[in-house]
Amino acid sequence: MQHDNLISAVRILGSQAKLAARVGLTQQQISRLMNGKQRVTAEVAIAIERATGGEIRREALRPDIFSEKVEA
Repeated sequence: MQHDNLISAVRILGSQAKLAARVGLTQQQISRLMNGKQRVTAEVAIAIERATGGEIRREALRPDIFSEKVEA
């Protein structure tokens, strides 16, 4: 899932380099994230959400951190 969302973020912004510049990473770091060699941090998930105007939600990138827990 993380991979698909990162691909979508790259498509929205136009390139890995443009996404990297918007979220404060290098293109190489974006490539590592996309290849599963590095995990999206909470801070980067928030930055990607902002950079994509909310099209890619932080919850989609890190559901273990940002998903709401519903109590019965």
